[in-house]
Amino acid sequence: MSEEHRSGYIAIIGRPNAGKSTLMNALLGSKISITTHKPQTTRHQVIGIHSDDDSQMIFLDTPGVLTPKYELQSAMMRFVERAKKDADIILLIVDGAEAKAGQPKVVVELLKSIRTPVLLIVNKIDLISRSEAEKIAESIQKDLDIQETFYVSALNGEGLKSLLPAVKKRLMPGPPYYPKDQLSEQPMRFFAAELIREQIFLQFHEEIPYSCTVEVIQYEEREDLDYISAEIIVNRKSQKGMLIGKGGNAIKNLGQESRESIEAFIGRKVFLDLHVKVREKWREKENWVRNLGYG
Repeated sequence: MSEEHRSGYIAIIGRPNAGKSTLMNALLGSKISITTHKPQTTRHQVIGIHSDDDSQMIFLDTPGVLTPKYELQSAMMRFVERAKKDADIILLIVDGAEAKAGQPKVVVELLKSIRTPVLLIVNKIDLISRSEAEKIAESIQKDLDIQETFYVSALNGEGLKSLLPAVKKRLMPGPPYYPKDQLSEQPMRFFAAELIREQIFLQFHEEIPYSCTVEVIQYEEREDLDYISAEIIVNRKSQKGMLIGKGGNAIKNLGQESRESIEAFIGRKVFLDLHVKVREKWREKENWVRNLGYG
């Protein structure tokens, strides 16, 4: 490997619904993180790997920065803290349509004392004027040491062309950490669970998506298809009926859309077996949060 090869970890950090997952997917050219219009969709640290001939950039998509109200959110913030410590570069992304007053204190406090280079990404510039975007950047630069600022629309790709070269030049020389054709390190059962959870966010409203998690019990690659058995865990008994729906229509539709989404992701036929389980107040209980994959 040439001495000029560069590699490193890049954490994408910001408030809920700022566009972190959309940005990572756009930079990778592949959908690795689930995205919905609702905040707090991302709960884990999701790894996306961008490789070319002379570099490997390992992006860490993180949950939105917030003040935790229950144990699940505390676990989500631990993912953010870990990504912040692991990162060689931080991309601070802000929602330009909602950040006219600057960043909430929770984000500033998270990043204020770090020495890691921070690049500012003002996102959703298709929804605001350039002058408004620059005012947002100026307000953030008063609180944080920002090395460079980019004005982008992660959704339509505007302004992204110069971002990867800016990240690459700040990486230290080093070998690749992963095979060059690898896009992520998470197993297929992780992505299956995430794609089911994405459909819950898209199809259900109010508290239901935030009260659910998905656990893949069995993932078997068979000759003609992939067999997946998954449990949707809900926070209380009344939510189970909402997920199943009248005559089982809601769970049937959820299963169909989830199956099609997984098939599109893996490029194979899937048999998806979905069940709903009640784990009373699982979001508040440390042992359940840890056992369900948020350790």
